Amino acid sequence: MSSSVIDFMLARKSSPIPELNEPAPSDEEIRTMLTIASRVPDHGRLAPWRFVLYRGAARDRIGEMLAARAEQREGPLTDGRRQQELARFSRAPLVIGVVSVPRENPKIPQWEMFLSGGAAAMNLVIAANALGYGTNWITNWYSDDEEGRRILGLEPQERVVGFVHIGTFSGDAPERPRPDVDTLYSEWSGPWEA
Repeated sequence: MSSSVIDFMLARKSSPIPELNEPAPSDEEIRTMLTIASRVPDHGRLAPWRFVLYRGAARDRIGEMLAARAEQREGPLTDGRRQQELARFSRAPLVIGVVSVPRENPKIPQWEMFLSGGAAAMNLVIAANALGYGTNWITNWYSDDEEGRRILGLEPQERVVGFVHIGTFSGDAPERPRPDVDTLYSEWSGPWEA
């Protein structure tokens, strides 16, 4: 059962964000990654997601706005805490936001559309990894904050699926404990009963 695709998928790991460096993917590579990210299950062909690119000087501007928002929420920030917020989007050379865009449809539930966005985010991660880049998919506090989402360019009805940090990674990403697959599935044995 060995193939290059299976071996690649079995070895996939997240890279530490502070170790994602230049160069970032080129515009052509980004287009390829987003094309792959869009090839996901999408009941009704609604494309209930979109992508936002955060790169260049915009990452620093976002950091300034997030630091100000964190101070509104928490009160005066320590220097370390302020630096943490200032660097949120500048630690990697490219961050791609995957945004859930709910569509009105009488047959397709919103949760299914959100799951399609999750599949798009995973395809984005896999595509970037296949092109040789390191990635890390996170959300963070600003994903659940209305003003934080506005700062990041989301409309009021949109929600964050994730922010995929992308860059060149030359190290060996640490392995983390993985679940025991044998504990994650069972054969169907009838309806659930209390």
